[in-house]
Amino acid sequence: MDTSAPDIVFDESGSCNYCSDFLAKSGDILHEDPALKKERLESLVSKIKKDGKNKSYDCVVGVSGGVDSSWVLVKTVEMGLRPLAVHMDNGWNSELAQNNISNLVKGLGLDLFTHVIDWEEYRGLMQAFFDADVVDIELLYDNAMLAVNFQLAAKFGVKYILSGFNQSTEGMPLPRYWHTFKYDKKNIEKIAKKFGNMRLTTFPSIGTFGRVYYELVKGIDWLPFLDYFDYDKFGAMSTLAKRYDYKTYPYKHYESIFTRFYQGYILPKKFEIDKRRLHFSTLIMTEKMNRDKALKDLDSIPYPSVQALEEDIQYFLKKMQWDKKELDYYISRDRIEHEFYGTEEKLYIKLRNIYFKFKKLFRK
Repeated sequence: MDTSAPDIVFDESGSCNYCSDFLAKSGDILHEDPALKKERLESLVSKIKKDGKNKSYDCVVGVSGGVDSSWVLVKTVEMGLRPLAVHMDNGWNSELAQNNISNLVKGLGLDLFTHVIDWEEYRGLMQAFFDADVVDIELLYDNAMLAVNFQLAAKFGVKYILSGFNQSTEGMPLPRYWHTFKYDKKNIEKIAKKFGNMRLTTFPSIGTFGRVYYELVKGIDWLPFLDYFDYDKFGAMSTLAKRYDYKTYPYKHYESIFTRFYQGYILPKKFEIDKRRLHFSTLIMTEKMNRDKALKDLDSIPYPSVQALEEDIQYFLKKMQWDKKELDYYISRDRIEHEFYGTEEKLYIKLRNIYFKFKKLFRK
């Protein structure tokens, strides 16, 4: 990690607050007694099976084609659960991701629901976000993905959404400067209105009150399922490759063509942010990666090759109906914060604080 995270602080030994925060928040999970971890897992699986009795599915698993979500599917089946695999297609799927998902659900004998977003509406929303010069263009995908998973869980009466998020490979906190609040439907609507005079029609979205409804009224839990295991990402990759002909990606989240281009070109070029720093740091802290190797990798571009980057640039230009001058002009413009356009993050924080106060009172 470096000063591309503006709030970074180094101590006398050279360690930063991101590493110390990671150890403080993740230590209990990473160094949990194996017997207690197993007990915790068995208790959760028992609850999921009980709540899902006589239903078509007992849990929902969002799948992207990446290793983490793929491994969640494998482990749910191994534990005797009956997941509905859910994928959201925003028009940027790589062929590799589609093949990975297809091979996996067929091999596991699972049902797959794919929500295909209307491309013209989505392209218009992306264009608005580019025009707004905000950092988190992926808010669109992430928010829609959250909405679709909650909607399907509610539709089938499922109480558990099992996520591939885990402390082992992504536990280090993402710098606030690098992203924005993911349940910010208001921010999406404001930017869409200002730059495209658009209203959300078919685009699935979720805001603060939507989250309150699904979690508190419908009782749906979004759980980091891999934290219930001793998760070895590289071992998981090997097993997926052997059993399901799984093909790996060079860096985290590169199963989407746009995410690959966003993380590998837009973030470094326009915002001077290289997410590999965070991903590598987490792997180093969990002893899954050597620091010297990470530093060596950071000396190269975040792409398998210059040719692969050029191919993605051309694909992006064609897909977004831009020319190279438009891309260069976009890259050259200054950043504008999401908050400038309107956000509901403060509302979320206020409601969360009220919730925890009441929860504390009831415990007494």
